[in-house]
Amino acid sequence: MDNKYTSKRIWLDKDKKAYEAWKSLITSANLQAEEHLDYTVGIYDERKLIATGSIAENIIKCVAVCKDYQSENLVNRIVTQLIEQLNEEGYFHYFLYTKPERETVFRSLGFKKIIANKDVLFMEQGPEDFSTYLYELQENKKTGQGAGIVMNANPFTKGHQYLVETAAQNNDQVYVFVLSEDHSEFSTDDRVKMVQAGVSHLENVTVFPTRKYLVSQATFPAYFLKDKAELAVAKTQATLDAQIFKEKIAPVLDIHVRYVGEEPYSKVTEVYNQAMQEVFGEALKLVILPRKAIEGDIISATKVRKAIAEEDEKLLLQLLPKTTYNYLKKNF
Repeated sequence: MDNKYTSKRIWLDKDKKAYEAWKSLITSANLQAEEHLDYTVGIYDERKLIATGSIAENIIKCVAVCKDYQSENLVNRIVTQLIEQLNEEGYFHYFLYTKPERETVFRSLGFKKIIANKDVLFMEQGPEDFSTYLYELQENKKTGQGAGIVMNANPFTKGHQYLVETAAQNNDQVYVFVLSEDHSEFSTDDRVKMVQAGVSHLENVTVFPTRKYLVSQATFPAYFLKDKAELAVAKTQATLDAQIFKEKIAPVLDIHVRYVGEEPYSKVTEVYNQAMQEVFGEALKLVILPRKAIEGDIISATKVRKAIAEEDEKLLLQLLPKTTYNYLKKNF
């Protein structure tokens, strides 16, 4: 029985010795030692850390068991404790990022597979799941072949608008997916409203949320770290994200092409573009448009945020569509 072992919370940022033991166990399990975790629990055989698991928001990560204790059913115990913690924090729908060989174990704990590849298995448990999301997409599908665009729009610029307008001119329908993660300067609600206003003149454009299923803390946490992200990790995550789009979302909406902007600034976004090219292959066309420039200067949301901070009205009027400019004036 595993009740001979003790469980306790590990404070990774405060207890250096505990952190080192945790990192050693994670590394031995061939997992990446994530730096941004909200809660970590450990199971100890006296003073030896033999199993661990963590949470980042509503995502279960870094579940590892020492190889000498693999037969002790400790994964169940760890995951049960993490789910109790999630429930306490008000989460009843949660995600799991793990190794593909662990699928049977986590299926037995009630998790459902969203997608897997040779490196990563992405699962979830709880109401309003992936099948619900796909059903919502299906319900709002329009007739004709579709194009897809995924954007953060932080905020929505003339560059984003150019991307959508180009797709709208060349396709029956365009589905714009706006990142649902609230990890940007502008809230999810504000970003969605700016996108909706900025594409309202285009009759064949539909705006969707991504929930946790595209470019999220669950599928692609490195995206939000930008320059601090380790590119090999970003590539693994970007590949998984691209797979979800190609294998699960594109077929539901009859999407045959995805549009992205060229990426001269962010290495992580460039890695994402490369991963999409590799994953999509011949099945799904990837169109990479050169960034829109004004007077030879490439438009970017980063430049817009800088102009907002510096109250550079002239530059904002150059970089932003009227809809975004008016929205920012009214609400900020």
